[in-house]
Amino acid sequence: MTIVTNPLTKKLLWHGELSGAERSAIDAMVERTKEFSAGEDLVREGDKPTNSILLLSGFAARYTLVDDGRRQIMAIHVVGDFVDLHSFVLKTMDHSVGALTRCRVALVPHEFLQGVTERLPHLTRLLWLDTLVDAATHREWIVGMGRRSALEQLAHLICELYVRLEVLGQVDGATFDLPLTQTDLGDALGLSLVHINRTVRELREAGLLTWRGAQITIRDWAKLAALAQFDPTYLHLNREGK
Repeated sequence: MTIVTNPLTKKLLWHGELSGAERSAIDAMVERTKEFSAGEDLVREGDKPTNSILLLSGFAARYTLVDDGRRQIMAIHVVGDFVDLHSFVLKTMDHSVGALTRCRVALVPHEFLQGVTERLPHLTRLLWLDTLVDAATHREWIVGMGRRSALEQLAHLICELYVRLEVLGQVDGATFDLPLTQTDLGDALGLSLVHINRTVRELREAGLLTWRGAQITIRDWAKLAALAQFDPTYLHLNREGK
């Protein structure tokens, strides 16, 4: 049995089979790598990238800054995510992507992606699907910020990240690492540090999870998912012909 190590291959296999040529193309995407420290930008608003960035380790965030310098995080990226695949088509970045932790990434030339679209239509559709799931996740975040309470929002984010990391083999039973600061969480959920701290405490006191340092253990998935009104349909982890 072949052991799959490429995180993008692991991710796309949830949506369908990959041919030998498609797997080779994905492996070729990770030949050129670069490391970033926490707080560094992988790509900045206004840039016109010639590469798209595939996250190989760590956590990153799509964000924008308002005029007074406050940050709004619009997506949290995990291993296996193309953080700016859309830059292949849109050309100019209208937001930034920053490293929340130390990150290792693959720099995939747009010229290479152009070749993929010309030679491998099935893989092209899977990459397109990846951007559509990204958009669906963004819509779910908008619903959360508009209609869910702080407690429901944080519970939903934990459920989402657990499921996304589980797909990639990045969880240990009910336990996973989330090395984000409370500032990061506040910027993602639109909440103050005081509100985030209180909400984390509420989840702990309800017995739904244990949160020690960067490690979260979910104690009661059913109750946590019910509180969050979490339905993973928007992550589209079902296998269908593409």
